[in-house]
Amino acid sequence: MGPNALIEMALYRSALAALTGLLWQAASIPAWSAPAAPEAVIEAVEAAPSPGPEKVIVGVYINDIQELDFKANNYVVDLYVWFRWKDRELDPAKTMEFMNRFASDDNLREALYDEPKVMPDGSLYSIIRYQGRFSTKFPLETYPFDTQHLRVVMEDTLSADDRQIYVPDVAGGVNLNPQITLPGFHVGRPAMSITANAYPSNFGDLSEPEATAYSRLTLSLPVTRPIVAMSIKTFVPIFLIVVCATLVFYVRPRYIEGRIGLGITALLTLVALQLASGSSLPDVDYDDARQDLYPRLSVYYHSLSKGRGHLLGERRRARRTGDLARRPALRGGADRALSHRQYRRGLDDARLRS
Repeated sequence: MGPNALIEMALYRSALAALTGLLWQAASIPAWSAPAAPEAVIEAVEAAPSPGPEKVIVGVYINDIQELDFKANNYVVDLYVWFRWKDRELDPAKTMEFMNRFASDDNLREALYDEPKVMPDGSLYSIIRYQGRFSTKFPLETYPFDTQHLRVVMEDTLSADDRQIYVPDVAGGVNLNPQITLPGFHVGRPAMSITANAYPSNFGDLSEPEATAYSRLTLSLPVTRPIVAMSIKTFVPIFLIVVCATLVFYVRPRYIEGRIGLGITALLTLVALQLASGSSLPDVDYDDARQDLYPRLSVYYHSLSKGRGHLLGERRRARRTGDLARRPALRGGADRALSHRQYRRGLDDARLRS
């Protein structure tokens, strides 16, 4: 073995001895471990709720009510709707749908911003103006003293309530134009309600094996008819008809044509009034508050006709038989002006005719 080989072998042994020493020192040092987290922190993390649906803050401003049609069960509303949210993947101003719109061709939807506006708190903001015709079924059991609720129903067309829910704006969820007027009605205070609306169908979507609920916002605006004005408009004409019909008792029996004509005219006027007052209402299968009054008046007119016929029959029999004792009980207020001579003359004429 040459000298070079001996030198290499010595260096190899020295390096191996140094490496063995380093490994021995490293094995003698305890391994480092991270400190354990407090139990309270672990429990708080485990109890923390999982991320829920996106909360979309909604506010409404009712600008005007332009038309109210009871016969067609619809009305026209002009309103502003604004949204605030944080998820940039959503745009509720574009995916929101009015669920009770009456005619899609008669609606105007206008977005005030092309893109959502960033708010100082980092949320996104968008607002739309909508002018359109909405529909609801008006209950008319208490007409003409009824209170109707004009409703506007909104719902997102894409995101279910597990992805997005509506939340009313605490700074002013719903506001009403203070100058708004609706002729013939008192406009009340609007209200907003938010519910989960579940459909009994998945609309053929195979990715949704079960029916999904959607967050639904309902805006309700009460309108009431004025009681005093409607009472005068409804009952004063009826009272005048009753007074005119009662005048039958003050017409002399000899004017039989006038008596019959007055009663028939009163009855026809009542029927015309009933048809005219209900011309602006839809055909329903129940009676409103007016329907209890007209049958009573019809019975009253029938009693007038029956009493008038009975009185005329008694008068004819008295004239034919000459029963003077029954005459004072049969004559009316207008007949009391007849003298005894006029009565005898009429009785003689009746005997000659018989």
